[in-house]
Amino acid sequence: MKIEKNKVVTLTYELRVQNENGEQSVIEIANEEQPMAFIYGMSGLPDQFEENLSDLSEGDDFDFKLDAEEGYGEYDENAVVELPMNVFEVEGAVPDNMLEVGNFIPMTDSEGNQLQGRVAAVTDTNVKMDFNHPLAGKELHFKGKVAQVREATKEELDHGHVHGAGGHHH
Repeated sequence: MKIEKNKVVTLTYELRVQNENGEQSVIEIANEEQPMAFIYGMSGLPDQFEENLSDLSEGDDFDFKLDAEEGYGEYDENAVVELPMNVFEVEGAVPDNMLEVGNFIPMTDSEGNQLQGRVAAVTDTNVKMDFNHPLAGKELHFKGKVAQVREATKEELDHGHVHGAGGHHH
């Protein structure tokens, strides 16, 4: 069975990015025990990622790169903002260990959109938050294998995600 719209695709792979020294480093592994599974065309993954897998079949190998634009976009300095410390208060105080550099904090913008921000810096009065995707500005190198391709169930299509191995568990 070939990978195409509304098929459940299960992959094993290594994702590498170039570090500050110009060397490739592995940042994510989806192995046979913990594969990645998604519904083709409904994954929320970069379009070019799915396009590189189009028409592959179970057992096929893949090896491709996505530049920053094809992946999670260029790093946007405007997505780094200073927020006053009181934004993070719960019942009048900032919870212990919340504002440590590198922590990801779920937040909501003024229009009610859910955002994930990373604490970039903390002062006595402000917190610098980075709302860029962690892989923004990076070339992504995927190398792996198509472990399985199958029809999505009606329930999976209705829910928009895979159930069972490599997917969502209700």
